[in-house]
Amino acid sequence: MRIRATVAAVSGALALSALAVPAATAADEPSAPNLSPFVANAPSAAGASDTKVTKVVVNGGKDIVVGTTKTKFVKVAVTLTDPDGIKDSIGFLWHGSDFETKIDGAITPPDGVQDADCVKADETTSTCTIEIIANPKDNIYGNVLAGKWKVAVGAVDGQDNEFFVENFQSHSVKRAAKLTTNASPEPVKKGKTLTVTGALTRANWDTSKYAGYTKQDVKLQYKKKGTSSYTTLKTVKSDTKGNLKTTVTASADGYYRYVFAGTSTTPAVTSTSDFVDVQ
Repeated sequence: MRIRATVAAVSGALALSALAVPAATAADEPSAPNLSPFVANAPSAAGASDTKVTKVVVNGGKDIVVGTTKTKFVKVAVTLTDPDGIKDSIGFLWHGSDFETKIDGAITPPDGVQDADCVKADETTSTCTIEIIANPKDNIYGNVLAGKWKVAVGAVDGQDNEFFVENFQSHSVKRAAKLTTNASPEPVKKGKTLTVTGALTRANWDTSKYAGYTKQDVKLQYKKKGTSSYTTLKTVKSDTKGNLKTTVTASADGYYRYVFAGTSTTPAVTSTSDFVDVQ
């Protein structure tokens, strides 16, 4: 399958190119390697088959969130139909300005090669599932890759005709985030000032460490003991190191937590709550 050969070439080339990308400074994103020689022979979208893609679901419809150490294994389910049936399929993600001229990221099956698990709905329609990997020590090599990726889909019909779409839809790949909350003093007297601190950090794919997410709005929420829902007390902006700090007046026993809504490059995250005994 020529599509698989292309994916394997892209995957292997990116693994090598990522090693050559220097760690970025605060003002310098890693430069994107030009992989056009590896994708010049990719099949065109207008193939000989009558295959149609009706649905693609990446990671169960959820964003792909990658930290600094763990490989993420992601399922791509592609539903296709063709008068001659579907023999095989592949789905993968790529990042860049143009598939044939400049790709700077690819999330593919291991080595770009893997048989899809295809389940027939009938003689013409199948849903094929394939596993792709996002590895912060390999193909997720820099912060420049956070955000929207393009989803490519390929298939082989029952007559061995190939079908390929470079950009069927987009999908988000985000930098994992962490959020903490600490309220003090504990216990505290009713009516006294309570200081609530915390920190918002996210994965830095340039350095393979977590760093403060600065100048972000984070909500401080409170739930009175014995109740079931949280109320937002105020919005706090993270400082130049991602730290959070504010004060409230202690009124009753309850739980405090910080909540971050997320951005286009970073997922929403809620801290573990901190219980405060008010005396």
